[in-house]
Amino acid sequence: MQRILSVASYDIADHRRLRAALWLARRHATGGQKSVHECWMSESERGQLLATYDQLVDTRCDRVLLARMDPQRPPMFRGMGRALAAGGLLQVR
Repeated sequence: MQRILSVASYDIADHRRLRAALWLARRHATGGQKSVHECWMSESERGQLLATYDQLVDTRCDRVLLARMDPQRPPMFRGMGRALAAGGLLQVR
């Protein structure tokens, strides 16, 4: 199964839906911060995530973005990462 790097991002107005969106993204995330996550997903996992977000979001006030990253382009890094904190969350300053 081939996995493709994607960036999942969301802006959710309701606190309960926001927590659910965070939980969904973290199931696939390898890194990220706040509401932007780097996710390695297969096409079927990507489809399942989008279908679940479709059921979760209120299109009148919420936004979700799931963008595939081009594997041919080298990554550009900005900022400085820190070691993983308790709970496995990466903190970036």
